Amino acid sequence: MRLVFLFDVDNTLLDTDRVTMDLHQFLTQQIGADAQQLYFALFEQLRRELGYADYLGALQSYRLAHPHHTEIMHVSLYLLNYHFANRLFPGSLDAIEHVKPFGAVAVLSDGDVVFQPFKIENAGLWEAFGGNVLIFIHKELETDAVEEHFPADHYVVFDDKLRILDALKKIWGARVTTVWVRQGHYAHDVKQIEGYLPADVTLERIGDLLEYDAEKLLAAARGRQVLYARNSCD
Repeated sequence: MRLVFLFDVDNTLLDTDRVTMDLHQFLTQQIGADAQQLYFALFEQLRRELGYADYLGALQSYRLAHPHHTEIMHVSLYLLNYHFANRLFPGSLDAIEHVKPFGAVAVLSDGDVVFQPFKIENAGLWEAFGGNVLIFIHKELETDAVEEHFPADHYVVFDDKLRILDALKKIWGARVTTVWVRQGHYAHDVKQIEGYLPADVTLERIGDLLEYDAEKLLAAARGRQVLYARNSCD
């Protein structure tokens, strides 16, 4: 059986909540609390419009709103010089190495076409995955592209968003093991959890993956599929 392990990045391998917290603090120090609030208001507006976080896009929006606030350039340099490797969750690299003997590994992420690959490379993940990196706008809608790049009999997907895992389970069905990594704010927001199918496997932290081998991950999907079938019959 050909297995492919697909890893999300933000709040799955990389503590993006901590990155955002650091940016909050830097913005407050550099441009003041009010300007910091404006930046993140623009940031959240772009996230709603685009479906992913766009840090540099929010900076562009801020400059359009305040073209004479030249201090915003320091924020750009801060982001481009940020050491993302220092924000990997404990056990992230070990988790990737742990599953390599079982099949191919790849990043499956949402994000922009400039800063997201930069962030992945800077964190050391591009090298860890041997360049196997897929970045889409809405990755749950790109299963055909995923299959084209990484053909497999079965996929194992790791994500902190239950919504993404639910969507992929509905498309791939028994061909996927969904693994919910309960790290980051999305994994603890009731509004982001309610109404979605439970994942086949739940990990409190990505490092817990070391307790699973390929057969255990496959068995979890088979067991969940039987449960779904019984519920459908009832």
